[in-house]
Amino acid sequence: MRIIFCGTPQFAVPTLEKLIGEGFPVQLVVTNPDEPAGRGYETKPSPVKLAAERAGLAIFQPHKLKDPETQDYLAAQRPDAIVVVAYGHLIPPCMIELPRLGCVNLHPSLLPKYRGAAPIPWAIIRGERTTGVTTMQIDEGLDSGDILLQRETEIRNDDTTETLSERLSAMGAGLMVETLRGLENGTVEARPQDAKAATLAPMLNKDDGRLDWSPRAEEVSQRVRGLRPWPGAFTTFRGQHLHVWMATATPDVAPAVPSAGTMLVDNGRLKVVCGERTTLEIKELQIAGRKRISAHDFLNGFHLRPGEKLG
Repeated sequence: MRIIFCGTPQFAVPTLEKLIGEGFPVQLVVTNPDEPAGRGYETKPSPVKLAAERAGLAIFQPHKLKDPETQDYLAAQRPDAIVVVAYGHLIPPCMIELPRLGCVNLHPSLLPKYRGAAPIPWAIIRGERTTGVTTMQIDEGLDSGDILLQRETEIRNDDTTETLSERLSAMGAGLMVETLRGLENGTVEARPQDAKAATLAPMLNKDDGRLDWSPRAEEVSQRVRGLRPWPGAFTTFRGQHLHVWMATATPDVAPAVPSAGTMLVDNGRLKVVCGERTTLEIKELQIAGRKRISAHDFLNGFHLRPGEKLG
């Protein structure tokens, strides 16, 4: 089985390494061109490129998949399967039709739920208790192709997008191996998605990180966890940008008078009043231009005034 692997971020690396370790012949790795990163804007390769270099694999970094030269080069590889994991580009029809076993995508949700660019953060933000990974045949729609295999896992109460992504990427690597072997021996059958049950997980932007204190504390906590590491949950304090790194809902009920966003100090703990008088305990935070600190250190450095609010 001749395989072309398409992927870019760290999430895709476990699948590539698993395929190599299981003896699958990955003849070409397609990944994004090197891009500037960090404060010095130094050009850096993608995590998938680094993994491919370590394995001594051929690497291809096209800017556009629809260029005739790119299409001819990929066609010349004569792949049996194209594996796509968080590549970051829509796969054109010419690629979809190229391999005999199809283009197989690993998607980090239980499709048809959470189609789109950000399924992991949105599953946490919306309070899902379970999620999983899906292998699917790519078609010309948005994550709408036929489902091959799925595997489910719980979303833990302390999961962030970082921790859940790590678990799903490892789980997905094993599922991709199982899928490719099943396609090759005919034991995996594709089944269509129920389009009526589809939900969307659109790409996040920086403003999605702005916290609203009017929902219940549990919803605000889910948003903090889902937005970590990017774009990060934030608000303002005394006119300064304040990044909220860690926060949990408490069972406590706020006094009747304070409105949403009001800060409370309770035995050295920093709480914020949320909707329906629920309270959120902030545990780690960061004022713009300063280091990340505990709520205890924050309270020692800033003497809160009665009724002071965030946002």
